[in-house]
Amino acid sequence: MPAGNLPAFPYGAVYFRKSNPPREDWTRDYQTAAEDGHNAFRHWFLWSAVEIAPGEFDWADYDRQLDLAADNGIRTIVAEMMTSAPEWAFRSLAHARFERRDGTPVRSTISPSCAIGGFPGLCLDNEDARDHAGAFLTALVTRYRGHPGLGGYDIWNECGYGEDVCYCPATAEKFRSWLRERYGDLRSLGEAWGRHSYATWDDIDPPRTIEPYADVLDWLTFRQDNAYRLMRWRAELVRSIDGDCALTAHGVAGSLTHAAPRGTDDWRAAAEVESYGLTWGSSRHGDEPWKQLHAMDLVRSACRGKPFWHAEAYAGPLWMQRQVIGKPRDEGRIASVEDIRYWNLASFAGGASGLFYLRWRPLLDGPLFGAFGAYGMDGSRTDRSAMVSSLAEWATAPAQRQLWESGPAPADVGILYVPETQLFTYAQQGSTDHYARAMQGAYQGFFANNIHATFVHIDDLEAGDGAAAPGTVNPTLLYLPFPVMLTKATADKLRAWVEAGGTLVAEGCPAYFSDHGKVGTAQPHQGLDALFGARESYVEFTPDLLDDLSLRVDGSTVHGGVFLQAYEPTTGTPVGWYADGKVAAVDHAVGEGRTRLVGTFPSVGYHRHHAQGTRSYFARLLDWAGQRQRVRVSDSRVTARVHDGAGGRYLWLLNPTREPVRVTATLAATAKAVGELEVLWGGGESAVLVDQHSIDVQLPARDAVVVELG
Repeated sequence: MPAGNLPAFPYGAVYFRKSNPPREDWTRDYQTAAEDGHNAFRHWFLWSAVEIAPGEFDWADYDRQLDLAADNGIRTIVAEMMTSAPEWAFRSLAHARFERRDGTPVRSTISPSCAIGGFPGLCLDNEDARDHAGAFLTALVTRYRGHPGLGGYDIWNECGYGEDVCYCPATAEKFRSWLRERYGDLRSLGEAWGRHSYATWDDIDPPRTIEPYADVLDWLTFRQDNAYRLMRWRAELVRSIDGDCALTAHGVAGSLTHAAPRGTDDWRAAAEVESYGLTWGSSRHGDEPWKQLHAMDLVRSACRGKPFWHAEAYAGPLWMQRQVIGKPRDEGRIASVEDIRYWNLASFAGGASGLFYLRWRPLLDGPLFGAFGAYGMDGSRTDRSAMVSSLAEWATAPAQRQLWESGPAPADVGILYVPETQLFTYAQQGSTDHYARAMQGAYQGFFANNIHATFVHIDDLEAGDGAAAPGTVNPTLLYLPFPVMLTKATADKLRAWVEAGGTLVAEGCPAYFSDHGKVGTAQPHQGLDALFGARESYVEFTPDLLDDLSLRVDGSTVHGGVFLQAYEPTTGTPVGWYADGKVAAVDHAVGEGRTRLVGTFPSVGYHRHHAQGTRSYFARLLDWAGQRQRVRVSDSRVTARVHDGAGGRYLWLLNPTREPVRVTATLAATAKAVGELEVLWGGGESAVLVDQHSIDVQLPARDAVVVELG
């Protein structure tokens, strides 16, 4: 994370959240952190805790944090938290309180993450509320710019918003302005929405139901546009005052699950800052090996070449929260020393160029008491903090500087992210589950074969030449899960990309629904029948009946699910069949490229069943596309990643299991031959060169080996 004044590899934690830690421990804690290799802290600068009366600011505690940082060689990331509005503002700006879908106003609540009131702040669509928030941010940046303890600014903590807010009058007016720009006149809007009797723009209210109609799709799109407009406002305000410190932000790797209802679009957030990051912890999400790496790949892809950081990692237990009830101890619920080591190394293998823990030491109050921190409740060292210290010293050492100058090599395959598909799925079904399971299931299918998949935003396909947007590297093989709703613009972009030489595998019902959520009368719609060389012969939207749907493709029995579409090939060649003999998959050559259309969702099938046949289906796609897998491993429990770049070429081998694993990693014959080995992590005797393309490695349990390939 190259914010202007930060170390080359920032390593630290969130420390001060006003209620914790106790003031009498600050000096000792900073000294301990510095001794243990931490070089950066992030603090929550809470509006509600600073502006204690209108225009009256209490900076004393925060001044002390910056001064202690400077004294101990620690840099501070200022996390502005205007999402915690002053209590007095909820009274004096009562009209600016968020309004829920049912019309009730949102009142000030105490955040479980800091035990401080004022959350979730006020609706900044109200000009007077935004002026007050802007005055706080201006005072904050003005006060600390140039401070020797300052490292940078985090302008949005866990980017996203409430699913059922805001519907206040100011937001409704912003929505109307957005619609005027989009449609131009009421008649055009009425035609699109099926509402033909609007007399004035004031007749329009935000829809308060979630249904698959144009007005809801527009409302969901507006909410995202509006949120990132306000993010840009914060960024521009900070830059106008302090142009020397770069900006960062972080989300929750939620693009696949919550972008439609909560605006957690990592691509849009990363575009507004110099670096970006994510909150991620196995205790909340599960400790299956694919999950953490998929989050890293997602956020790194969204950064489009910018550095990213693991902004909030876990190093301690999580007590009594709904995400952990019923889980075993060893699934991240009670973080062990070995867990911390593995989670760090997995993030680094995924390309993270900085790491912060969610807590340096735990909170003492609220529902998250005792959670996440590596140090004791009293700030004392623990066996977990000893592991954190050893990782900090390794990651920040000058010897690793070249390692961090390289990053993950281009992936074997790209999984296409198409925002409108998720928006429509949420509007139609009231949930993103089918879409999210498809996107994650496709990743799992490739991951199970040690095929490195990344995520590619549809906007990063340059129509007509197959090129990537600046800062991105797009594979020549793309996989399109759950493409049930595609706009004409998306369909045109896909067609141009394939014709220019790309290879596209699409799952069933592509563009069945199109602009404004309308069903096409010809399927596949938007000219995609010509792209795939097939027409629909039968379709079934019966997700409750298709859990055990299977088909045969390339000699494998593949699980599908959710929807079913069968085909009559036109210019394409049938290569897959359902049990009843209907055509389930069609191959086609188009221009310089080729396609495969599969009439259901193997991605969901793998997510549900993890069957060997579906796993083989994903493995064989690379052979079908004529591509060589970058690196193969002899034991499927191990994950291999190759890093390349200005700092050299490296092999990362991760062992998530709780037992040692011996593995042979083989690089593609087309790759540069391996030279002399230097082991950077994992022990000098742990890696042996077998030949110019193969390495034999002994991997300890819950650990990794990092080898410079020479």
